[in-house]
Amino acid sequence: MITTTLDKQGFKEEHRRKTAKPLLWLGIVSIIMFFGGLTSAVLVRMADPGWEHIQLPAIFTLSTILLIGSSVMFILANKSAKKDNYSGVKQYLYGSLILGIGFAVCQFIGWNQLVDLGYFFTGTTNSASQFLYVLTAVHLVHLIGGFIALIISILNSHRHKYNSKNLLGLQLCSIYWHFMDGLWIYIYLFLTFVA
Repeated sequence: MITTTLDKQGFKEEHRRKTAKPLLWLGIVSIIMFFGGLTSAVLVRMADPGWEHIQLPAIFTLSTILLIGSSVMFILANKSAKKDNYSGVKQYLYGSLILGIGFAVCQFIGWNQLVDLGYFFTGTTNSASQFLYVLTAVHLVHLIGGFIALIISILNSHRHKYNSKNLLGLQLCSIYWHFMDGLWIYIYLFLTFVA
């Protein structure tokens, strides 16, 4: 009976290892398609009369730097896990969380600055401002999923779960976080140089 339970647990663990990354990539592809549709809509609407390019406040540049730094922290956390450095994993995951929170705070500050400049989400004839808010807000909503995964990873790091023999959870969280970082860079460059 004990061997059967162990066999079932081993099967579940092996199944999880084989399916987790492909499922994550499937989710990432759907997010890419969603944002591709949004940015395509911007390109179409740019031909409308009254489209006005919006200069992003400098705080969005700072938020980009913070998010890149957060991704660097994830790289260092993965390296620490491969060396069985439990305290390093925790330290870098906390660093990633702090920089990620800094990114989110900068987004809210940026939106307030846009309002102060007269760019609103509603009640405006300039659809550029509406698309700007939608693109940045929807990205932040998707990043909330990354924050949840990051907090779970931090809790698991306190249990010394991540090491050279068990990296899957940390890798999954890291892949999603790096993807959200890359997606933000795409949105930032798109809003700065195209829209």
